[in-house]
Amino acid sequence: MKLCFSLIFFSKIFVAANGPQGILYPQQSESRELFSLDGVWTFAISPKFDQDIGFKNQWYCKELKKVSKYVIPMPVPSSYNDITQNATIRDFVGWVWYERTFFVPARWRGEQRVFLRFGSANYETVVWINGVKVTNHSGGYLPFVAEVTKQLSYGSENKVTVALNNTLTPLTIPQGRIVFPNNTDRYPPGYFIQEYNFDFTNYAGIHRPVYLYTTPRSYIDDVTVTTETSEDNYFGTIRYSILCQGCSKDAMLYTDLLDEDGANVASNFGPKNKISFKRPKLWWPNLMHERPGYLYTLKIHLKDGDVEDFYRLKIGVRSLSWNSSGIFINHQKVYFQGFGKHEDFLIKGRGVDYSLIVKDFNLINWLGANSFRTSHYPYAEEIMDFADKNGIMVIDEIPGVGLDHFGADLLKNHLEAMKELIHRDKNRPSVVMWSIGNEPQSQKPEAAPYYSQVVNFTKLLDPTRPVTLVLSRGYFEDKAAPFLDVICFNRYYSWYSDTGHLELIQQQLLNEARNWHNKFRKPVMMTEYGAGSIAGFHSDPPVVWTEDYQTALMKEYFKGFDILRKEGFFIGEMIWNFADFGTPQGSTRVFGNHKGIFARDRSPKPAAHLLKQRYESIVTALK
Repeated sequence: MKLCFSLIFFSKIFVAANGPQGILYPQQSESRELFSLDGVWTFAISPKFDQDIGFKNQWYCKELKKVSKYVIPMPVPSSYNDITQNATIRDFVGWVWYERTFFVPARWRGEQRVFLRFGSANYETVVWINGVKVTNHSGGYLPFVAEVTKQLSYGSENKVTVALNNTLTPLTIPQGRIVFPNNTDRYPPGYFIQEYNFDFTNYAGIHRPVYLYTTPRSYIDDVTVTTETSEDNYFGTIRYSILCQGCSKDAMLYTDLLDEDGANVASNFGPKNKISFKRPKLWWPNLMHERPGYLYTLKIHLKDGDVEDFYRLKIGVRSLSWNSSGIFINHQKVYFQGFGKHEDFLIKGRGVDYSLIVKDFNLINWLGANSFRTSHYPYAEEIMDFADKNGIMVIDEIPGVGLDHFGADLLKNHLEAMKELIHRDKNRPSVVMWSIGNEPQSQKPEAAPYYSQVVNFTKLLDPTRPVTLVLSRGYFEDKAAPFLDVICFNRYYSWYSDTGHLELIQQQLLNEARNWHNKFRKPVMMTEYGAGSIAGFHSDPPVVWTEDYQTALMKEYFKGFDILRKEGFFIGEMIWNFADFGTPQGSTRVFGNHKGIFARDRSPKPAAHLLKQRYESIVTALK
C-alpha cells in the first residue's frame, strides 16, 4: 500500500494499490455517472460433454448466436433455472454464457475512469469486454468489480461476455461433489450428477444488478465506519477511515454528517478521523423505539487539485456489545424475534426483485419481527438496504452450509468468502452478528482448529460484532462452540425427531438450551425450529403436514421460549422459515420445502397469524 502525506495536521490520504480495493455500491453523484446493464441478455449453455468448447473456440470474441445452436434470451438479474420450459437448462451443471451489447457515451473518454460491477453471479465467473478478459471471480452471492476504462470503445457499441459455472466441489463454499455413477447398464458414458448437502435449490445465473459506472481519475475507493454511544446515549461518535485511489499527496478529504432532512449535523476532514456530537438520533431495532432504523448520511468530498469526487454513505449510529448472557444495542439488551429466510421466488429464482423485497419487508413489519438470518448465504445489497432502513437486525451468514470436511484448501476459500462479506457489509447498522456457516459436521476433531481459525480471522477483520456458527450437533460433541460469542442452534423436536409427539417439545427444548449455556457460558438462541404444512390440510387432533400441526407445534415451542427468556441467557427465537421455498427434487419434498409461515407466493398460513400474536406479546412483555 502506498501512502501519500498531506501537509495539514498529519493527515494521511490512504491510496489503494493495484486497482480498486473497495466494493462501494455504485451511485450517481456530482462526480459520478451510473448506467444499468440489467435487462434481457443473450444466453447459451455449453454442451454437457464438451464444457470447455466456449473457451477453446473463443466465444467471447464472437457473437453467441454465431457459435452456439441454442441461443435464447435471458433476463438479468435472475436465475436461469426456471425461465424456460427446458428441463436441461433447469438442471444444467457447468459453463453457461451470457452476452449483451451497450453504448458508452463519447463524453466518458478522457478524465473519467469506468468500472463494471456485478452484484453477484453463482459461482465461478469470467468476464470479457470486447473480447478482452477483465476479471474473474470465485464464489457466489457477493459483488465483484473491474476497471474497464481501457477496454471500452467510446461513442460506439461495446460487448460484454460472461462465462459462468455453477459446479460445486469439496473445495467450494458451499460444498458439493460431482459423482460419476460408472454403471453403463443404467447410465450413458460420461454421465455425472451434482450432489450437495443443503436443502434449497442450487439456483445459478447473474442474480443481482450489473452496473457500469464512472469516477474521476482520483476517487473515493472505500470507506470504513464504526459508531459508539456514551452509556447514557447522550453522545454519539462516528469513526471513519477513507481509502482513495489515484490521489496526489496534496489531496484533501472533507466529511459532512447530514440528518434525514439533509441538515448538516457535524463536519470534519482527513482520511481517518471521528465525528462526535450530542443527542444523536440512534439506530434502534424495530419495536425498541418509536423511530427505528434512523439513518444519517456521511457525505464525503475528495478534492485533488481540480479533480473532485463525491460519495454519500448511509450510516446508523448505535453501540453494540455482548457478554456471556446477552447482546446489547445502545446499552439495552435485545431479544431476537424473527426467522430464517431464503432469496427464492417463482420464475426469477434468486434474482433481485424490488417488488418482492418491498412486499417481504411489509410482511416483516406486519408480523412485528425485528430480525432475520441470511440463511444460508449473503443476501442482496438491496435487501440489506431495507434492513438498515427498517431497523431489522441481521445475522449475516456466508454460504458455509453443511460442511463435512475441513482441509486447508477449503479453509482458504472460507476465509476469502468471509473477507468479501465483511468488506461489503461492515458499515451496515443492521448487521449485528457474523455467522460463519450453518450446520457443519462440527463433531469431527478437525472442526476445532478449522473454526478456531475462521473465528479469529473474522474477529481480526471486524472486532466490533459477535461471531456465531449455527450448530446442529449436540452440545456434548460439538468442537466449534468454544470459539463462538453466541451459541445458535437448530432443532426440530417433534418433526425430524419424535415425529408427532408434541408433548416432548418443552422438556427437550429446555434441557438442550440450558445445557448449551451451562457448558459454554455463552448467550443462546434458537435459529431454526418448525414444521412443514400444506395449505388447506387440516386435522383434529392435528397430524403432521397439516396447518393445525404446524401451529400446535409452535405453541409448544413458545411455552419453552417464555421459560428460557426469564432465565436471562436465552436471547432469541427464529422460526424456519419465513416462506415456503424451492428445493431439489426428492421423495421427501413435495414441490419444495413447506415450513414457511407464508406460502411461496406470500399468502399467509394460520402460522403467520399465530406468529404475529406471539411477537406482539413479546413486545408487550418487554415494555
